[in-house]
Amino acid sequence: MATRLRLQRHGSKGSPFYKIVAADARARRDGRHIEQIGTYNPTSIPATIILDVDKAVKWLQSGAEPTDTVKAILSYKGALYKKHLLRGVAKGVVKAEDVETKFAAWLEQKEGKAIDHKTKADAAKRAKIEAAVNTPAKVKEVEAPVEEVAEATTDAVEEVKAEVVETVEEAKAEVTEAAADATEEKAAE
Repeated sequence: MATRLRLQRHGSKGSPFYKIVAADARARRDGRHIEQIGTYNPTSIPATIILDVDKAVKWLQSGAEPTDTVKAILSYKGALYKKHLLRGVAKGVVKAEDVETKFAAWLEQKEGKAIDHKTKADAAKRAKIEAAVNTPAKVKEVEAPVEEVAEATTDAVEEVKAEVVETVEEAKAEVTEAAADATEEKAAE
């Protein structure tokens, strides 16, 4: 019987959730499986992977072929590396006692890289946000047109004010002339 390590889809439309299973290659994708070895949730940030590495290694050693996605997951979680170490034990290259220590060291190193990657990504996001919020150049770009508009508005107001004052002065002069003419006419009568 050809055995495959593959994903079995669960979850609703638009929010998938997968079980990582060992199944007969002829079985349907979401059909019957032999054993569940983990879960994979791609919708969470970062993606959540829960894997029983020992079960995965057992299936890999017995000849189960992983799909491309499951192979990437197994590689990420170290199941393929552990299988590689155990193959070295079978060939006599690696001691059985060293397998767990090497695997634990690999996991620790990988965890350190993941934490560094997350902190770098978080720092980059924070820097991007701060740059967007506190960019002096952008503020100056916005302030310059505002100042120009304010100056132009002030100049326009001054011009209008001068015209209004001039018009008022002319109107006063006309009223004064008309009053003087009216007084002269009354006196002449």
